[in-house]
Amino acid sequence: MGEGLRVVLTEEEIKRKVRELGETLSRDYQGDDPVLISVLRGSVYFAVDLSRHISTPFTLDFISISRYGGNANPFGIVRITKDLDVNIASRHVLVVEDIVDTGLSLNYLLRNLKTRDPASLKVCTLLNVEERRIVDVPVDYKGFDLPDIFVVGYGLDYNEEYRNLTHIAELKRPGR
Repeated sequence: MGEGLRVVLTEEEIKRKVRELGETLSRDYQGDDPVLISVLRGSVYFAVDLSRHISTPFTLDFISISRYGGNANPFGIVRITKDLDVNIASRHVLVVEDIVDTGLSLNYLLRNLKTRDPASLKVCTLLNVEERRIVDVPVDYKGFDLPDIFVVGYGLDYNEEYRNLTHIAELKRPGR
């Protein structure tokens, strides 16, 4: 592991939690044929692993959002850069996120998806960082609560690096 990284969640802890979430979602969505929406790119690892533990039929789709002004500006304007391929009207929808922190991007996404008339709209996140929350957003299913630290791995990146780590680690960045 690189210098400046400290393991926060091991691969085994992540696998155990993902399995638990999949079992819970299987019970909660039994007979509903939900649409799981993976928010690109960070949640892909989580969404794929989670989907392997969901025993009820579902559809998997992807959406990508980005902020004008880059990730360094949490108040930048959010826009959709890749939209859904599936019509979610009258469908039960589960947004699958890697991390919910400020809530700004997720708030934008949920407002947008609500205009498409889903039967229900819920959020499942692997990581929840409540102390960074600026906008109150619903988190219906969560894997782990984390303090305000910068993490990488299991899909989370820093300048497109570290996504492929099988664990989640705190990255000590200069100036932090």
